Amino acid sequence: MTIKRLGKGLGAIIPEFPQGIDLTNRIAEIEVDKVQVNPNQPRKEFNPQAMEELKQSIRENGIIQPITVRQKEDEFELIAGERRLRACIELERKTIPAFVLSVASDVEMMEMALIENVQRENLNPVEEAKAYQILVNSFNLSHDDIAKKVGKERSTITNSLRLLTLPEEILRDLKDQKLSAGHARPIITISNREQQLNLWRKIKRDALSVRATEALVKKITTAPEKKQVPLKSTPKKLYKHIEDRLMHITGSRVRIKGKDRGVIEIEYYSKEDLGRLVEMFELIEDRNQ
Repeated sequence: MTIKRLGKGLGAIIPEFPQGIDLTNRIAEIEVDKVQVNPNQPRKEFNPQAMEELKQSIRENGIIQPITVRQKEDEFELIAGERRLRACIELERKTIPAFVLSVASDVEMMEMALIENVQRENLNPVEEAKAYQILVNSFNLSHDDIAKKVGKERSTITNSLRLLTLPEEILRDLKDQKLSAGHARPIITISNREQQLNLWRKIKRDALSVRATEALVKKITTAPEKKQVPLKSTPKKLYKHIEDRLMHITGSRVRIKGKDRGVIEIEYYSKEDLGRLVEMFELIEDRNQ
C-alpha cells in the first residue's frame, strides 16, 4: 500500500512503509509542547537566516507540510520536521499539523529520519556521516543495509563514515560548508595528521578545485615510490616510509610497533571496511599462487 504525496516529505520519497509501521496513520493537529525531539535526529545544524525565512513563511501561510511523529503514550516523538517544530516554538504556536505514525522500533524511526534528511539534501557531510555511524553502532546495520535504505552505493556510505577520521578542524569546515566532501575525501588517504592539516590550509588558501586537490594528494601519496629510503636509514625514517607505503596500498592508517621484531597494525572503520582489507589480501594471495 502506498501513501499519499505530502509535498516533498516522506510521502514523496518513501513509496511504501517499512515493515513494522501500522498503516492506520493519520494527519492530526497536535500540541507543540507534547512533541519530543528525536535524540538521534541526524540534522544538528540550523541556519539562523533560513530559520527566520521559515518563520516568516509560517506567519503568512501557516504550516504547509506537516511534521512527522510517532506516538509514545500521551506524547509524540519527532521523526522529521525539526526546523518547522523549532519555528513554531519560537512563534509560540500552540499546535502543529503532524503526520502520526505507529513505528515499531527505534531503528525504523532513525531510518525514516535519515532518509527524510538525506533525500532532501538537508544534511551537511558530517551530520550525514554521524547518522550512518548511529545506524552502524547503535542499530547494527551493515553498510549494505544502509545503502539500500537511502538509495546510495555501499562505497558512498563507507567513504562518508571515513570522513569522521579527519581532524576536528577539517570536520568543522565541512559542517560549516566551507569545505566540500569532494575536497575532504582525498585528504583521508593521507596518513599523517599534520600533512592533512597542511593540505586543508592549502586548499583554502589557494582555492584549489577538487580535481587539483586529488592531483596534489596523488603526488603526495606516490612520492615514496619515487624516492626509496635506503635500509641504512635510521629506523624511525625507515618505519615511517614503510607505514606511508602500506597506507597508500591499503587505504587505511598503518602503524609499525617494534624494531627487529614487532607488529603491523592496520586500522579499519567498520565490518565492511575489514571485509575490503580481507578481499585485498586474498587477491594478493591469489596472485602469488
